[in-house]
Amino acid sequence: MTAALNARKEPRHMKDILLGQGFFWDELPLGARFRTHARTMTETDLVNFVNLSWLNEELFTNAHDREDMAIAGRVVPGALIYACAEGLVTPSMQGTGLAFLNAGLDVHAPVLVGDTIHVECEVVERRATSKPGRGLVRTRNVVVNQHGKPVLTYTPLRMMRMRDAAEQAS
Repeated sequence: MTAALNARKEPRHMKDILLGQGFFWDELPLGARFRTHARTMTETDLVNFVNLSWLNEELFTNAHDREDMAIAGRVVPGALIYACAEGLVTPSMQGTGLAFLNAGLDVHAPVLVGDTIHVECEVVERRATSKPGRGLVRTRNVVVNQHGKPVLTYTPLRMMRMRDAAEQAS
């Protein structure tokens, strides 16, 4: 983690400490990097997501007749990998994220049941909005498997709360 991410203002009283508070726009300078915890993709994850999303493609639903398929293992849909990546990143914007505006997404390699993923994030764009107290942050989020191999990359643009605006409101 960069020094800028560790340079949060010290609260005056213990009651001012809010556990789980995400980064404010002011705390995310261009080039800042952070990494999430990891999560293993399970058979239950795959089955529940396929049933919920109706992604009934045999690539995801047929565990036995795999010889004619391009990927031999139990493939996890890229949409589920993206959703889990967002879940892993969410604590970084808890209480400070205002809006998800857009993202580009590329899948690089399959994720199989039993693979473990984490997300490595870097701030690649940052600017204030015309409305006070808000700023835009784009990160480059690389989802990495347990072998250190990138499996998915996406670049979300989010509107974030500024610290000064939050402090003035309280």
